Amino acid sequence: MSESDWLEHTCQVEVPVPIEQVWDLWANLSLMPRWMKWIRSVELLDQELSRWTLDTRGLTFSWISRTHTVVKHQHIGWNSVEGLPNRGALRFYDRKGSTIVKLSVAYKIPGIIGKILDGLFVGKVVESTIQADLERFKAYALEHPEPTAENASAS
Repeated sequence: MSESDWLEHTCQVEVPVPIEQVWDLWANLSLMPRWMKWIRSVELLDQELSRWTLDTRGLTFSWISRTHTVVKHQHIGWNSVEGLPNRGALRFYDRKGSTIVKLSVAYKIPGIIGKILDGLFVGKVVESTIQADLERFKAYALEHPEPTAENASAS
């Protein structure tokens, strides 16, 4: 698969809560459907693998993702190993009481959809959705000030 077949987006948000809280929320993959609009579910399979289901406008995709990099309070990196081809990284920047969360996602549009839809249009929709997801995360983090007890996936 050539790099030119991939679309990549990077968005960020500053969340006015400490990095430890932000980390705890993102590290618990099963919480992500609470702020990520298109993610229907995340099922933890083991310490590195998880099954993701994305649902948008009647289209459903799934994949198994492997978390390959975890640097606590700094970085989480992943790539799909089965299903919808994707990869990405979350980076966390401590701003002493607030945290910048930077999310980069790259994906390959499945052949038939890629032929039907214009890549630029799809890209704009995906990027605006990711930015909205980050804003929903910010609101979620402000509403849930205590670290989660279920934080077991990437910490």
